[in-house]
Amino acid sequence: MWIYFLIAILILAILSAAVIYHDTHSFVVRKYDVNSDKISRNYNFVLLSDLHGYVFGDNNDKLIAAIEEINPDAILCAGDMFTAHRIKGEIQYQAGLHVLTQLSAKYPVYMGNGNHEHKIKTFTGEFGNLFDRYRSALKRAGVVTLENDSIDVDGTNIRITGLDLDHDYFRKVVKLKMEKGHVEKMVGRSNKNAFQVLIAHNPQYFEEYSDWGADLIVSGHVHGGIIRLPLLGGVISPAIALFPKYDGGKFVRNGKTMILSRGIGTHSIHVRMFNPGEVDVIRVHKI
Repeated sequence: MWIYFLIAILILAILSAAVIYHDTHSFVVRKYDVNSDKISRNYNFVLLSDLHGYVFGDNNDKLIAAIEEINPDAILCAGDMFTAHRIKGEIQYQAGLHVLTQLSAKYPVYMGNGNHEHKIKTFTGEFGNLFDRYRSALKRAGVVTLENDSIDVDGTNIRITGLDLDHDYFRKVVKLKMEKGHVEKMVGRSNKNAFQVLIAHNPQYFEEYSDWGADLIVSGHVHGGIIRLPLLGGVISPAIALFPKYDGGKFVRNGKTMILSRGIGTHSIHVRMFNPGEVDVIRVHKI
């Protein structure tokens, strides 16, 4: 009898390994709809987050081709395009830089920092001027980098703001309480008359972002909960929170919407299960 049990365990292990391999080496496209009376025409964004240096195809040609097929009006990047861990003595930022610079040749690209960009920006004793060099390369390619500042999109009534949160807001286990008015202190007031987009990597503070006045928040960071279970959703977040409230998808609060990308890559523990990487399409409809 025990032999059948061992065979069943072996089959389960093989199937699990196959799912993990598939989900860490592929991505899907998911579409979300948002309605607004603040825009003069329909507008489509692609949201990218948490590439973490992954490569799909030859030099990410599969990822770039998928976005070109969507042909968005603009691209929003919610950060963590690389991992701030040295591999073979270096930060492997080239894959993310290549994707963003290639896309910026065809589309407006607006980028906010994730915790990994913020890490190399903050700890210059460890990383030197790597962040400045990375940001300069993005700007030369035409990528708009938003670090606690905003830009009005020409020909639209859309304003995009990038929130660059301090490292403490990404702490493990115990969430740091965000004081009332902290978002405004960091980025200034929201534009209530425009369709206000906020790029904010950490979705844990959705309530604070929506209270600030963002009509659309785009986030990442949680990787979809790494492993996803039916009905229960994502299992664990990078903050080591079990079954996080915000794991991936669309969330609405008081008429404000957050699109939380499940990200494209992984880092440290390279596991995704029932949770392939994703590229998000956000279709903003005029009403």
